[in-house]
Amino acid sequence: MSDQDHDDDHLESVPVGAGCTEIWETLSERRAEEESDAEKELNVEEGSDPSDPADPAD
Repeated sequence: MSDQDHDDDHLESVPVGAGCTEIWETLSERRAEEESDAEKELNVEEGSDPSDPADPAD
């Protein structure tokens, strides 16, 4: 596999020289943020907002 065939855009925010722990932390944090954003988007589409204390759907 050549470098041109390799997609490593997901590693752009990982510092050069980072070890395994830093890489896993960065990717895990990004995944958690994406899941949280997707969950918020789903809640908005369904008409409830868990971050709104006045929302009776909670």
